[in-house]
Amino acid sequence: MDDQPKPSSSSAPPLSSRPKWVLPYKTQNLRDHYSIGRKLGQGQFGTTFLCTHKTSGKKYACKSIPKRKLLCKEDYEDVWREIQIMHHLSEHPHVVRISGAYEDISCVHLVMELCEGGELFDRIVKKGHYSEKEAAKLMKTIVGVVETCHSLGVMHRDLKPENFLLHSVEEDAPLKATDFGLSVFYKPGETFCDVVGSPYYVAPEVLRKHYGPEADVWSAGIILYILLSGVPPFWAETEIGIFKQILQGKLDFESEPWPSISDSAKDLIRKMLERNPKKRLSAHEVLCHPWIVDDRIAPDKPLDSAVLSRLKQFSAMNKLKKMALRVIADRLSEEEIGGLKELFKMIDTDNSGTITFDELKDGLRRVGSELMESEIKDLMDAADIDNSGTIDYGEFLAATVHLNKLEREENLVSAFSFFDKDSSGYITIDELQQACKEFGLSELHLDEMIKEIDQDNDGQIDYGEFAAMMRKGNGGIGRRTMRSTFNLGDALGLTTNGSKTSD
Repeated sequence: MDDQPKPSSSSAPPLSSRPKWVLPYKTQNLRDHYSIGRKLGQGQFGTTFLCTHKTSGKKYACKSIPKRKLLCKEDYEDVWREIQIMHHLSEHPHVVRISGAYEDISCVHLVMELCEGGELFDRIVKKGHYSEKEAAKLMKTIVGVVETCHSLGVMHRDLKPENFLLHSVEEDAPLKATDFGLSVFYKPGETFCDVVGSPYYVAPEVLRKHYGPEADVWSAGIILYILLSGVPPFWAETEIGIFKQILQGKLDFESEPWPSISDSAKDLIRKMLERNPKKRLSAHEVLCHPWIVDDRIAPDKPLDSAVLSRLKQFSAMNKLKKMALRVIADRLSEEEIGGLKELFKMIDTDNSGTITFDELKDGLRRVGSELMESEIKDLMDAADIDNSGTIDYGEFLAATVHLNKLEREENLVSAFSFFDKDSSGYITIDELQQACKEFGLSELHLDEMIKEIDQDNDGQIDYGEFAAMMRKGNGGIGRRTMRSTFNLGDALGLTTNGSKTSD
């Protein structure tokens, strides 16, 4: 335990100034569970290996980060934040899913979904450039990831083709975003000054050291230009030259193949590569652009943000399912719910630990939304499990945690055990009434709910019936639905269009 990582150079801080451990908890040993195979890739901070789960035989990618490369406390915090952000986002179908994090005396290991098709960058090099139809499909995926990041309060800060992997070697393999090592949580109006990213893709405001999430849209616009032409729009022999072009250079739409590319595609690129971030399209606006939308018809209402879609699902659940999610949310690890904690803190402006109706209403007004009070009330009611009039942290987690968490077997067993007070193997109506009292829920219509779940009509709920109920219809509509169709991410300032400023 007293061994500490050796400094990588004489300029490194003294050992005594660096922590021993990155993760705030002790993990199991990686090699007890996985066999490490061949090297898959090398990054600035970590090396990625093929690894195989010893029990299931399933193959994963393992990114190992040597702690000797983490020179200060901030570097350690960056790794921990990357793990939290990956958990926060990894239920998205186009984000590489993290399976777990491990730490030993020398390294931190991130075990992730294996993508065997290589980088989008290599596919671009091989193809030269894409057709408009192919490019539009890819951009819908890429900007969809950006929109989800922003709606969940995350800025990627290093979007480039190298950070999108193809899930398999098939031609139409789905894209998966990866490498969130430079990503950060942010609040509406918050600006950043550290210059990060990759030279060709960095936004002008990043170079000026005053930027927000709009910088991700610029980077996505650079990717689009490259997809259609095979070359970056701002190019020079040196980094300084590239930066000068980014700040001052003109977009070239005269060289081949641009004369044969549609005006709609060029219009979108111009709007994504608008140097003034306040005038640049938001990720949501990009997704609504005619060139991206199927049949060139923009949707007539906003896309639901990740948070709003989860609230809608939650509001449609029966009482037992809501209570079970509350139980499961209480048992989730810090790395799994760290991102939702940041969202909660953003809305809970007085740091009281609860979100009041006025607090939510004021927060919405602060970012320029003009919602009816009934719409705000719907949001409150969806998450306020105990009808206290406020949303506490546990309720917020239960209402916004991704539903895949409730479907995991260990979580279902834990939740069932909570309700099965006498460990009989059944949940009775008396036990449900007791749980409702604990959560402050109405005990009305419990008999009807049991009938819906009770498949063998014995008047109680066994584990199989409980698990089937928990896994059934997570995307369906229940008795009570959300009437509002606004984008909660936009409303809360999690998705910005460049016009918001700090208070």
